[in-house]
Amino acid sequence: MAKVTIDGIEIEVPEGTTILQAARLIGPEVAPPAMCYHSKLKTSGGYCRTCLVEVTKGSEKDPRPMPKLVPSCRTTVMDGMEVGNKSSAKVVEARKGVVEFLLLNHPLDCPICDQAGECHLQDLSYENGTAKTRTDFERRTFNKIDIGSKIQLHMTRCILCYRCVKVADQITDKRVHGVLNRGEASEISTYIENVIENDFSGNVTDKTFRFKSRVWFTKPMQAHRDCDKCSGKVNLWFKGEEVLRVTGRKDQWGEVEEFICNTCRFDKKKTSDWTVEKPAPINHHSVISANHYEVFVKPTEFKLNVVKPLSIEEKAN
Repeated sequence: MAKVTIDGIEIEVPEGTTILQAARLIGPEVAPPAMCYHSKLKTSGGYCRTCLVEVTKGSEKDPRPMPKLVPSCRTTVMDGMEVGNKSSAKVVEARKGVVEFLLLNHPLDCPICDQAGECHLQDLSYENGTAKTRTDFERRTFNKIDIGSKIQLHMTRCILCYRCVKVADQITDKRVHGVLNRGEASEISTYIENVIENDFSGNVTDKTFRFKSRVWFTKPMQAHRDCDKCSGKVNLWFKGEEVLRVTGRKDQWGEVEEFICNTCRFDKKKTSDWTVEKPAPINHHSVISANHYEVFVKPTEFKLNVVKPLSIEEKAN
């Protein structure tokens, strides 16, 4: 076991644990943001640089600080290590620069984007970015390409986190898309606009829900069904009695717990197809929590505030 201190909070974790994993064990108040890391996907992480942290003490054996900021998703802890995240001025300033680079070619169309309300990039920009942009040149744009009956490629919004490539590579038997070209010319695509058709292609992206509804107008409910391809555990997004979309369940870090198949995602959109369990837990950090009160606990008793009248001396002061 190794003891590591992150933003002044000490925790003991097994050997081989990364700084990001240790920070998440402490809680979201010290956990660095991560756009490309996914705990269920092997070799993910190390691309977006949003999780950079400062190691002010390497270990008990070698207390020298690391000379540069390091990606917390790829750096393992050492016994006695001390890490600065939100408490480090270097990290705060560097993260602003990283966010600026991620948004360099990203369209600023949040008010009309169908991802609004559940966009981690939007949260990242709000919490760690700057209020103004320094760019005045034309942004890079791409044409929308249909690469399947339920998938539309829109590279204009891509930040090259590589997660869609990892998903296809690790949970399907035949990946047909990847990263083409290098540098600023890099893009996600298929070979000669090849079509992506497999049982888990919906985990890459879903065009059937695009612009159907704002997510805060829907109510997510946990449900399950017997499925021979996946776990069958999903979230049903209701608007009234209609199921607008079906998604995999996510944890508090926005990562899918179990990937679901296309049959569950696209073909089973009737309430009768599912056993509805309960309202899905909603992070109050998200606007989806608006008007959702299932986590509200009614107090057992109320106490009136004891109001003490001011004395003559206190009034004079």
